[in-house]
Amino acid sequence: MPRRILEGNVISTKTNKTVTVLVERRYMHPVYKKYIKSTQKFTAHDESNSCQDGERVQIIECRPISKTKRWAVLRDGKESIPPTNNEKRKLTAKNAPAKGKAEPKPAAAAGKAEEKKPKAKKPAAEKKSKAKKDA
Repeated sequence: MPRRILEGNVISTKTNKTVTVLVERRYMHPVYKKYIKSTQKFTAHDESNSCQDGERVQIIECRPISKTKRWAVLRDGKESIPPTNNEKRKLTAKNAPAKGKAEPKPAAAAGKAEEKKPKAKKPAAEKKSKAKKDA
């Protein structure tokens, strides 16, 4: 069976040769068809203690190293990992051209809007209720 490779953010480097990685996963709900975001924490082995908090890393499944460690840091740093979709969107938004003023609508479209008139409302039906008797 092939080893799994996951990508996530380092959230803790407090222990020696161990990092805690937060992995985010998105999946579609089978009934409601809405995308749900779920996160999991994995403890991974970092032999060189080179990872820092907030860094994006890839971890690979390996043999059990301790009671909770079953993952090892494969690559660390942003240079070796391509940017995620969110990071791509931020980069393209910065490089996007400035939004200009909206162009005015053509005269033909403006004329059609003026031709439409609201329909006349029908008068409300009179209520046929009995008056309350005073006792």
